[in-house]
Amino acid sequence: MTSRLAAIAIDAIEPRPVAEFWAAVLGWQIVEEEPDVLSLAPAAGALPGIDVVRVPEHKTLKNRLHLDLRADGGTQQEEVERVLALGARHADVGQGPDVSWVVLADPEGNEFCILSRSVQDLA
Repeated sequence: MTSRLAAIAIDAIEPRPVAEFWAAVLGWQIVEEEPDVLSLAPAAGALPGIDVVRVPEHKTLKNRLHLDLRADGGTQQEEVERVLALGARHADVGQGPDVSWVVLADPEGNEFCILSRSVQDLA
């Protein structure tokens, strides 16, 4: 027997803006809402989902775990521009100038990367 990944948890002081950001980035929807947790999933309900959980403290250090995203049907630069327009911002986690990914942060500073290859390039 093995475990199955059910959800990725993201901490937030204000869960709603973070949940709405990630729903827009991924094209997902908020599927469940409790006072301190909003759950996101793709329309088909496939797992894993994302739970945005209210916490009292601000983020202070680089994430030990982060999401890596690939553009779906567009270029890396197009995806970076789209996600920045949704409320992301550039983040410096010590990456050098020659890396092939772009490091961004969500509205509460949780880092994630946009990788250089599109999903179509992987097929």
